[in-house]
Amino acid sequence: MSSVKALTKAEEQIMHALWKTGPAFGKEIVDALPDPKPHYNTVATLLKILMEKGFVDFKAYGKSHQYFTLVSKDDYSRNTMKHFVKGYFAGSFSDMVSFFVKEKDISVNDLEQLLEQIKNAKNK
Repeated sequence: MSSVKALTKAEEQIMHALWKTGPAFGKEIVDALPDPKPHYNTVATLLKILMEKGFVDFKAYGKSHQYFTLVSKDDYSRNTMKHFVKGYFAGSFSDMVSFFVKEKDISVNDLEQLLEQIKNAKNK
C-alpha cells in the first residue's frame, strides 16, 4: 500500500459509497452517493478509472457487474494521512498536532485522549 495512487474527490466519493455498501451494482453505488447524484455513465467511468488504479474490481453476473473494493478504508486513510503529514508538516505528526493546538481546533480533552491511545498502543 506504499505506492497508492492519489484519488480525485469524485473517485473518493465512489470508494466511500463502496466501503459503506460493500459489494454493489452500479445503480446501488449511484443510490449510495450524496445528492446531487451523478449520472450512471459518470459513475461507470469513475469505476473504470478506479479499476485501472487498482482500487476496485468486479464480478460479472451476465451483463451486470457487482463492484467491490480491493483497498480497505483503513489502508487508504492511513496512506492518505501519511501523505498529508509528509506534504504539509514535513512528516512530523507532532507538528501537525501542534498546528491544530495553535489553531484551537483540538481541545485539552482531545489531547489527553490521544495520549491515552498512544500509551495503550505502546503497551500492546
